[in-house]
Amino acid sequence: MNDFTSNPHNVARPPSAVPDEKSLSAPDNFHGRGRPCHKNSDSASAFRWSVYFLLICISVGAMLGRILAVDSVDRAGLEKYRLAKVEGTLEKKRAALEEKGVSGEKLERELDRTEAKLRRSAVLRRPFLSANDRSRWCTVRALVEEDMRTPGAPYAIDKVIQEPNWDTIDMVKHDGRLYSSKPPLLPTLMAAVYWPVHRLTGANLGDHPHEIGRFMLVLFNVVPLVIYFLLLARLVERFGTTDWGRMFVMAACCFGTFLTTFAVVINNHLPAAVCALAAVYATARIWFDDERRLRYFVVAGLFAALAAANELPAMSLPAALGVALLFKAPRPTLLAFVPAVLLVAAGFFGTNWIAHGTLKPPYAHRGGEGEDNWYEYTYERNGRTIESYWMSHWKNTKGLDKGEESQTVYALNVLVGHHGIFSLTPVWLLSFAGMGAWMLRRGDPRLRWGAAGVAAISLACLAFYLGQPVTNRNYGGVTCGLRWMFWLAPLWLLVMLPAVDFLASRRWTRGLSLALLAFSVLSVSYPTWNPWTHPWLMDFSQYMGWGQ
Repeated sequence: MNDFTSNPHNVARPPSAVPDEKSLSAPDNFHGRGRPCHKNSDSASAFRWSVYFLLICISVGAMLGRILAVDSVDRAGLEKYRLAKVEGTLEKKRAALEEKGVSGEKLERELDRTEAKLRRSAVLRRPFLSANDRSRWCTVRALVEEDMRTPGAPYAIDKVIQEPNWDTIDMVKHDGRLYSSKPPLLPTLMAAVYWPVHRLTGANLGDHPHEIGRFMLVLFNVVPLVIYFLLLARLVERFGTTDWGRMFVMAACCFGTFLTTFAVVINNHLPAAVCALAAVYATARIWFDDERRLRYFVVAGLFAALAAANELPAMSLPAALGVALLFKAPRPTLLAFVPAVLLVAAGFFGTNWIAHGTLKPPYAHRGGEGEDNWYEYTYERNGRTIESYWMSHWKNTKGLDKGEESQTVYALNVLVGHHGIFSLTPVWLLSFAGMGAWMLRRGDPRLRWGAAGVAAISLACLAFYLGQPVTNRNYGGVTCGLRWMFWLAPLWLLVMLPAVDFLASRRWTRGLSLALLAFSVLSVSYPTWNPWTHPWLMDFSQYMGWGQ
């Protein structure tokens, strides 16, 4: 009888439930070449890698196509209408100036200035698709562009938001200045790339949003995801036991998670996932290959901390990896892993101090009293006094913004409802089955501890969000999935391996796995242009009259 430790007929490595200690510590095995036990092992590995590269190329091509097309498509019609009116307005302006006796070069200069102003105000489309990502882009402009800077407050975005189409609701206010509500570390890293582009070309994000924005999306989203795909492929080769299972996990990696959906916007979830995988990869080299070179400890600490800097609940990752590595190799952990974590912590809190004059990030100032409440305020924009989103929010709350009053209903929707982890991406059912398989499997205890660690981190992260007060129980706002859990994708893909390896032995179980993947790809592909849209299940439930 087959179980999760069985060796299905299409095994590419030696037939054993779990590779022995010696084979696990072989560097060649880790890099996907394996220790050949028959003539076809190398050719099987080469075939799998060719499939991996095929999947990666298709996924990258699809992301690049979407980035090159990224735009505020919902505003295209209105923008076209506004631009069409420019000529008529200019003719009226010309007639008015001629009546006043203006002519010659003075007339043409005035008309040129008027046309530039009209066309600038008529353009509505931007490759920045929501207030969420615009908030970070505003900080980037404030840090780099001279005319957008506020003296004495390098991170203040007061001047940026006065520009047409550069408004955002994701702001806070203190000491009379407006700032992005996002932690400043990621925008600072983005500014480090934008600065030479701006200096060398003279171009800025205000006048060239599509060219510069798309370039930076490729650099900050697509390039890291390519590295992510390759690292995961190495781990899949290492810990998988069947050709079909390995290729299934890579297909899920390339097409079945929301990370590729979010490749068209700057966000914190994608870099958190990439950093988490880099940290896990380095840790696996230490744990399973007995690596003791300090660079692996540095990589593990640096990227685990970066994952936590991007996702607050991901602090569980450097904590778990730190304990594991301290147990395995105390001296290099203290010499390399810990300093790398502290370096990121210094960057996170240092940029926060420069931006806000405090170590507490902006979201820690929500709901306070008096000056400690940075979220409820008024501000001026183009001569109008506007209440902050959070100030007006409580007066006109509706839909998801109200927050889910019932914690039980919230948990059901988070797991199997309109924003459900398992209803939108049912392929994750295989991951939780795989966790259980590795935890219950006899053999290498390191796999048991690894699976238990993933389970503990996952449950801790889920409990953190389920335990939020009503005001925060909003499913992440208008977005295509429960985005706060996206950073766990690489961990869940890895623990999926024992489940899909077991299911590889029968045609009907392979078919079931493919059906789960197909529904996951459906959910991932549904937000064609913009990830800041409701999931298809949410839209369907509203269409059927089941929800608000």
